[in-house]
Amino acid sequence: MSNVPDEAPRIVFIHGSGNTASCWQRQVAYIGVERALAIDLPGHGTRVRDVGPREMSVRDYALDVRRQMQAAGLERPIVAGHSLGGAIALQLALDWGDELAGMMLIGTGARLRVLPALLEAARRDQMGALLQVRGLARQSEGAPERTTSPEGILPPLAEGVFYRDLAACNAFDVMAELGRISLPALIVCGEEDTMTPPKYAEYLRAHLPQATLRMVPGAGHDIMRDQPETLNQVIGDWLKRGFGA
Repeated sequence: MSNVPDEAPRIVFIHGSGNTASCWQRQVAYIGVERALAIDLPGHGTRVRDVGPREMSVRDYALDVRRQMQAAGLERPIVAGHSLGGAIALQLALDWGDELAGMMLIGTGARLRVLPALLEAARRDQMGALLQVRGLARQSEGAPERTTSPEGILPPLAEGVFYRDLAACNAFDVMAELGRISLPALIVCGEEDTMTPPKYAEYLRAHLPQATLRMVPGAGHDIMRDQPETLNQVIGDWLKRGFGA
C-alpha cells in the first residue's frame, strides 16, 4: 500500500556516482512499487554489461533516463535524483521540463566540482576510490580483518564507470540557468554533508522559483542510508502538500 496520495504522479529515482538503483529500496518500499521506479544508469547495477560510451556528460545520462521513462510509458513523472542523479534531474527539467511534474533534489547542487585527487584516484583504482568515498578504505589499528570482500560491499559497476560519473559531475554547471525551471522542487540536504554541503542546497532554494528546502540533522551525503525514514517522511509530506511548503 502506498504512503503517498493516490493522485500523486509516478516517481523516478536516479542514483548518484558509483551507485545503483538499489540505494533507493527504502524509498520505493515506502512509496509503493506500483508508484515508484528506481533505474540504473549505463554500466551500473543491472546494466553492468550495458556500459555505454567511455565518456558521458550529465546531458548524455539525462537522455538515457528520458528513454527509460518513455519505455516505461510514464507521463509527467516526478524525477528524484541524488548527487549525480540530482544533476540529471536538473538537466531533464531544463531540457524537457514540460514532460515532468516536479523534481526532488537530494544531496546535490547546480554545480558539482570534484576534487582533482578524487578524480585521479577513481581513474587509477575504481574500487579503492569507492571504498575511500564510503569510508571503508581503512580500519583502525587492532581492528579485525574484514571478512567481506570489497566486491560484496560495493555495488556492481563496470570498470571506469565511477570515473566517468565523477567527470560528468565535475563538468556540470547550470547555476546561471536555474531561473528557467518552473517545476516544483523539493530540495533535501544532510546537515553533515561535506560532499554537497548545505550551501549548495541553499543556492538551489534561492534560485529555483518553486523550491522547498528541508535540512536533515545528523545526515551526511548518503541520506538514503543515513536517515531513510526521515527522508521518506520529508518526501511524503511534500507530496501530501501538493509539492509545496
